[in-house]
Amino acid sequence: MKKTLLLATVAAATLTAGIASAGTMADVQARGKLNCGVTGGQAGFSAPDASGVWQGMDVAYCRAIAAAVLKDPNAVNFVPTTGQTRFTALASGEIDILSRTTTWTFSRDVDLKFTFAGVNFYDGQAFMVPKALGAKSAKDLNGATICIQTGTTTELNLAEYFRKNSMTYEPVPVENNADIAQKYLAGACDVYTSDGSDLASTRSSFKTPQDHVILPDVISKEPLGPLVRQGDDQWADVARWTLQALIAAEELDVTAENVEKLSAGTDNPEINRLLGKEGNLGEQLGLDAAWAKRVIAAEGNYGEIFAKNIGEKTPIGLARGQNALWNQGGLMYPLPFR
Repeated sequence: MKKTLLLATVAAATLTAGIASAGTMADVQARGKLNCGVTGGQAGFSAPDASGVWQGMDVAYCRAIAAAVLKDPNAVNFVPTTGQTRFTALASGEIDILSRTTTWTFSRDVDLKFTFAGVNFYDGQAFMVPKALGAKSAKDLNGATICIQTGTTTELNLAEYFRKNSMTYEPVPVENNADIAQKYLAGACDVYTSDGSDLASTRSSFKTPQDHVILPDVISKEPLGPLVRQGDDQWADVARWTLQALIAAEELDVTAENVEKLSAGTDNPEINRLLGKEGNLGEQLGLDAAWAKRVIAAEGNYGEIFAKNIGEKTPIGLARGQNALWNQGGLMYPLPFR
């Protein structure tokens, strides 16, 4: 019933947005601010720091879009959303883009009428348990109470996994990450299940993270990425190619530090096209020639953003793994700028 109501609400909001969604870039430029939907607080992806400044992988992407379109990476209004409210916020026009660890699925793309700009993080659903529980694998969780965020693919994945393995569980549904963490720590559930990156992010905030274990089982594929409303191809192109610019910049070794120097011209034609020294890629997007230069200068290339926010030297401590570049054993493969 919840899913039916959500689909109906999003469908109605999409119809309401309808014609208005056809000129999102013009709306953003007229407003002078990008309205970006994020989580209410997920360390490493989108959360305010001690000074109230938003930080994270998804936040950096929003700043890159603002740099491209508004020439100011700080011209962003971050709008916190939950698993239940995020799609309605996008469909209704409350936000211009959703950058919130959202899995690219058939129904979200086709039925809810959204366009994904690409994948900015390859993930998978996992399980976190107190070390004292003694579980070594998800197969040890038969009969467990499990905290789970509502309105996510996690709910369906969990049900299917336990059904396939002839196991039972008792769900403890919660709307947002902060509440799940509190319930889990308070012992309201034995297990916390979510994307592996989310579990690592949450565990890093615990007073004694070493007392909690993320089990090795990964039970799903979760290609996460930003999305926009369908029906506005120009805005979708800007969203897509901003992400590609960040990934291509890492492959081409264009960084926040050297982008100014390289923008003067190099012996590499692809760098020259990316940074606007050759060709007219910016014009084709409806932007100026220096759009990608500003994108990279905002917070660095994809690798720099990853390392700063969730990499192995951060409290979250994630290795690149699948999110390494294609030529370094990962899945990140930039599309050609030509």
